[in-house]
Amino acid sequence: MLNPVNVLFVCSRNRLRSPTAEVVFSDPPEIETASAGTSQDAETVVSTDLVEWAEIIFAMETIHKRRLNERFSSLLRTRKVVVLGIPDNYEYMDEELIAVLHQKVMPHLKSRPKT
Repeated sequence: MLNPVNVLFVCSRNRLRSPTAEVVFSDPPEIETASAGTSQDAETVVSTDLVEWAEIIFAMETIHKRRLNERFSSLLRTRKVVVLGIPDNYEYMDEELIAVLHQKVMPHLKSRPKT
């Protein structure tokens, strides 16, 4: 049995895309999820604790990865950071967003080495 992988989803304000991803991927027991935003007015602002906790960080857009690098570059050296390329065009729990998330996230979770 695999130890759960800690996955952090990041967007700007942590209101639509990353919370959707957190909910969508929270069900399997082999995945622990959290979400946060890079903006100071985010529902949950990305913190050192969250970055340290995460094994894989999924950034919705390149700007989010850039902001993470600006604030947490030393911590990110030992984390996998993946840019999903999902624009801010969706509502919370939008069916199309959920389909895109599955398509873009699952290959990275399936490729995880067995421990």
